[in-house]
Amino acid sequence: MCPENNNTNNENCCIANILEVIVKLQDRSEKFDCLGDGCDRPFLGPTPSTVCYNTRPVTFYRCSDGELWAFPYTLNAIAGTSTVFRCEHVEGCCATCRVLAENPDTTTASATPYVPTDSFFTINLNCVGALRCLPDTFIACS
Repeated sequence: MCPENNNTNNENCCIANILEVIVKLQDRSEKFDCLGDGCDRPFLGPTPSTVCYNTRPVTFYRCSDGELWAFPYTLNAIAGTSTVFRCEHVEGCCATCRVLAENPDTTTASATPYVPTDSFFTINLNCVGALRCLPDTFIACS
């Protein structure tokens, strides 16, 4: 069972705070100096460069049992399930995310490992026990 949290803002929700930074970074087009690493580093990509990254994919782990959250999607009339997401919006302790699928085009999968789907979900971040950031990439949904 997820802990109850009656806060209307995300002041005490560290995962929401990190996701807000990620959403802002994804919305920005300017480059930053290399100032560290981790989920909240102030640029997208392994280093600030001419490579245009626009997404920091994430995975969520359930607070109840530590397992990955997984959501269904349909891509090119094929149904699947994914544990990789692009956070699109954060409000309080709720986040709206797009489900990302593995790139079915094996010729470009190394450069763009994920493709966007039209599947979205909203998640109560109080029910997320951990967040993992995956390497920054380009997603053609922006």
